[in-house]
Amino acid sequence: MDMSARMLAAATVLAVAGVVAGSGASAAAPADRPGTVTAVHALPPEAWIPGAASGRVLTYRTLGPQDRPASSTGAVFLPPGQPPPGGWPVISWAHGAVGVADGCAPTVTGKIGGPYLGRWLAQGYAIVATDYVGLGTEGVHPYLDGRSEAHAVVDMVRAARAVEPSLSDRWVTLGQSQGGQAAMVTATLATAYAPELDHRGTVALGVPSNIENLAPLGGPWFPPLPLTGTTVFIAYVIAGLRASHPDLDVDAYLSERGKRVVAQAEQLCYEEAAAAFGDTSIGALFARGLDEPILRPLREMLAIPLRGYDRPLFLGQGLLDTIVPAPLTLKLVADLVGAGQRFTFRTYPRGHLETMLASEAEASDFVRAVFGP
Repeated sequence: MDMSARMLAAATVLAVAGVVAGSGASAAAPADRPGTVTAVHALPPEAWIPGAASGRVLTYRTLGPQDRPASSTGAVFLPPGQPPPGGWPVISWAHGAVGVADGCAPTVTGKIGGPYLGRWLAQGYAIVATDYVGLGTEGVHPYLDGRSEAHAVVDMVRAARAVEPSLSDRWVTLGQSQGGQAAMVTATLATAYAPELDHRGTVALGVPSNIENLAPLGGPWFPPLPLTGTTVFIAYVIAGLRASHPDLDVDAYLSERGKRVVAQAEQLCYEEAAAAFGDTSIGALFARGLDEPILRPLREMLAIPLRGYDRPLFLGQGLLDTIVPAPLTLKLVADLVGAGQRFTFRTYPRGHLETMLASEAEASDFVRAVFGP
C-alpha cells in the first residue's frame, strides 16, 4: 500500500466513527462499531464493474454469526460523471453462492456482478457489493446465515459512505440466490438496524427458502433430489454451521464421507466443489438423523422472516429453476401473504441465473419508483 493509500485508510477510520455514532449499534466499542472501515485499497481495473469510474475494496466491521462482531470486505463502484443533488443513490448488491473459502470472495476473484451490475450502474446508481463475513476475512463463511449476511449488506453501505462522500443515504438492496436470502433478511432489519440511512426497498431473486422445513429429513435416508448443486450447498451450510457454532458437535452427525466432503467444501469454490463431490448424495453425508440440538441453529440461520417488511419488496422466481425450485418459493409467497405482508411477486419461464436477466426490466422499474424523483 503506498503512502496516499495509507493516509486514506487512516482518515477513513476516523471519519466513519462519526458516521455510525448515532446508529443502533452505538453501544459497541468504537473499533467494533458496524460500518467502521479498517482498510481501503484499490481494486484492479480488470475487476471493475463494466462502465465504473472507480473501484475500491474496503474492509469493515459488521456483525457475524450470533450477532458477534466480525469483519467483512466489499467493493465500491461509482458511475461516471457528477453525482446528482443529494449524491448517488446506492444499490447494495448481495451475491449468490460462490463458496466459503477466502479465495472464493468476489473481490478476490474479480467476479463482481459483471455486465448485469454494469447495467444498473449505467442507470446512475452507485454499487456497493459485500463479500459477506468470512469470505476474505477471518473464519469460515457462514453460508446462508441470514442475519450475518444481512448485517454485512447494511454495513457495506455505512462503510462505503464513510469513504465516498458522493454517496446518498438513500439505498436499496438487490440480491440473487444466496443473495436473495440475504436481501429478504435485510429487508426486515435495515430500517431499525441503520436508522441513519434511508432504506427504500428490496429486490430479491431466486430466494432459497423453506430449507429449514426439509432439515428434519436430514439423515442417511434422505432421498435423491432432481436439483442442481444441492450436495455442494448442503456441504457449505454444514461447514458454516460448524464454524459459527463451535459448541455443537456437528461432526457427530456426519459419515466419514460427509466429513471429507465438508473438509473439501471449506477449500473449494462452487465450480470446483461441484466437480469434486457434486454427484455424492445428500444421504451419504450423514451418519445419523438430525435432531433438535442441530435443527434449532439451522432454523435460525436459514429461515426467511415472514414479517417486518416495512419497505417495498420485489420478489422474483424462475419457474424452471432447478437450484431454487419454484414450489418452495410459492410456499414462501403464500406464507408471506398469510402473514399480512404486501409485496410484488413475479415469475418467469426461466432457470436460476436466467431469471436474474429476465426480471431486469421490471426490477429496474421497481427500483426507479422506490427512489422516486
